[in-house]
Amino acid sequence: MFEKIFIENHLMDNEITKRILKNFPKVPIKKLNKIEDVWGRVKKPYLQKRESLNLFIGEKKGELVKETPDAYGIGPEKHFYFIHAYNCIYECQYCYLQGYFNTPDIVLFVNHDDIIKDMQTIVDEDNDSWFHAGEFSDSLALSHLTLEWDQYWDFFKKNKKAKLELRTKAVNLKSIIDLEPLENVYITFTLAGFKEGKLFDLKTPSVKARLSAIKKLADKGFKIGLHFDPIIYTDTTMQSYKELVDEIVKVIPAPQLGYISIGVVRFTKDVYREVEKNYGDSQMLQQNFTKSFDGKVRYSKPMRMWILNSVRDICLKAGIEEKKIYLCMEDD
Repeated sequence: MFEKIFIENHLMDNEITKRILKNFPKVPIKKLNKIEDVWGRVKKPYLQKRESLNLFIGEKKGELVKETPDAYGIGPEKHFYFIHAYNCIYECQYCYLQGYFNTPDIVLFVNHDDIIKDMQTIVDEDNDSWFHAGEFSDSLALSHLTLEWDQYWDFFKKNKKAKLELRTKAVNLKSIIDLEPLENVYITFTLAGFKEGKLFDLKTPSVKARLSAIKKLADKGFKIGLHFDPIIYTDTTMQSYKELVDEIVKVIPAPQLGYISIGVVRFTKDVYREVEKNYGDSQMLQQNFTKSFDGKVRYSKPMRMWILNSVRDICLKAGIEEKKIYLCMEDD
């Protein structure tokens, strides 16, 4: 998977570092003072990830836990995301990472104790807080290398009023499947319609495979969340989501379905330019986009509201409770 592995000098004897390296005994290792000395210093095209990726192992510095934008999650509580990795092995056409970092190379941070310490400080101030993993990476895709989630489970078992969300498109359940299901921990999967998943979610497990992973977790008693986000409109989108929701209600018992977020595709201007460059012939770009209320590039508001309300109606007609559905990153 990786051409080279770069490691910060002081982390060579770190237990998570050793755990990761066991998986790549033949990959050359280079030591450095800090990952920023190499990572992202020279612009590396996003699609170069198809031929070569490097792995960086480092310590996250600065702000480890950040408050989310408005309309990021469900409920009135404060929402935060924590940064445990940068970049993703998948290649979704709409991914904002292609215009966010200078490189697609993967970074795995190993100072989880520091992250948990900052989370504890937040919880001590406000018990009812949400914490989200998967903002700059997939929370499970490479978790078999790091095996850090048991540390976080201990934290959320102790802090029962705080909540954790692991956002993923992976079917790699090795790091969590044997952990104890907790009422305040949600494993959440981003799903598209079956056709749309094939068109736009490149290099990811199929929607069918994700549904199979969801069933394994649900059968074990885990709480599940779903993200229908970003919805990309095609002529078959509504029929695709109806078929998807019909499968979901078969797979997830109603008490274990925590929530569904619904959002349409959106980009910053920089990301939109990268998408046009990387996937210029994508069906995703066949619709008209406009500058929206927050400066992002989106469908027009009437079109967005029609898409969002149509998918919400599909969920309601399938018997999903209205209180479990929320609109993601919308002003209304």
